[in-house]
Amino acid sequence: MRAPRVLPTLDEVDTGDHVCHVWDRTDDVAGRSRAFVADGALHGDKVVIVGPAPQAESEFAQFVLDPARLKGSLLSAVRREAAAADREGFRSLRVLHHVMPGARTERDGEWLRSELDLEEFAADTGAMVVCAYSGADWELPALQQINCVHPHHLGSRPVSPAFRVYRTEQEGWTVTGTVDSDGAVAFGTVLCTLLAHTPTVRLLCHGLEFFDAAGMSALADAARHLPERRIVLEGTNETVRLAWKLSGFAIPDIPVVMA
Repeated sequence: MRAPRVLPTLDEVDTGDHVCHVWDRTDDVAGRSRAFVADGALHGDKVVIVGPAPQAESEFAQFVLDPARLKGSLLSAVRREAAAADREGFRSLRVLHHVMPGARTERDGEWLRSELDLEEFAADTGAMVVCAYSGADWELPALQQINCVHPHHLGSRPVSPAFRVYRTEQEGWTVTGTVDSDGAVAFGTVLCTLLAHTPTVRLLCHGLEFFDAAGMSALADAARHLPERRIVLEGTNETVRLAWKLSGFAIPDIPVVMA
C-alpha cells in the first residue's frame, strides 16, 4: 500500500511514487535532473522531462516534452509515454515535471487538476512522477495546496502539510491528518476539483484525525458545489462523525455520507 514519506534524495524514488520537490535558487537543479536520468538508465526506466530543461538544455534535449507543443493534455502525453515504455521493454516510466506558474493556469485551478491526474496516474500505473516547483516562483497558498496532493516529498524546504489527499485504491482517495482553518481552503479546492470529474468522491478516512469548524464548512460547501454529486467518507472516527452531526451538517441538503 502507498504511504506518505519524505525522500532524502531522488535516488529513493520508487515505482508508483508521486513526489513534490520544492527547490530554492541555490539548489543544483541540473545536477538532480542528471542524476534522475542516470537512475532511469540504471533501473531500465524510460525517462521523460516535462517543461524547459534546466541549465544545459542540449544535455537533456532527447528526454524533453515541451508543454506548449503537446497534443492534448499532459495526462494524455504521459499515458502515451507509459504505453511506449511498456512496448519497448522498459521497467516503468520516470517523469520529471518542471511546473511553471501561469496566470491562467493558477486562476482556473488547472495545475491542481493536473496534479490530481498525475497522482492517480502514478498510483494506478506504477509510473514515477517528480513534480519540481521553484519556491521563489509560486505563492505560498498555491504551494500549500500542491503539498497536500503529493504523498511523497523531497527538497530543501521541510514539508509537513496538516492533511494529505492521495490515491490508494481504484475509485478511492485517502485523507490523513487534520483539516483545520489553515488547510480548509485547500481541502475545499481539492474536493471541488475531484467532484468536477466524478459524480461520487470516495474518501478513505481511517487516518483522518479531525475537522474543525472551517474544515467541516469546506466539506459542506464542496458537496453543495455541483448538483447531483456526493462525497462518501469511509472509516471516519467517532469524534469526526459526532462533530459533523452536532454542527448541523448531517442533513439531506448536504450530500455527504459518513461511514
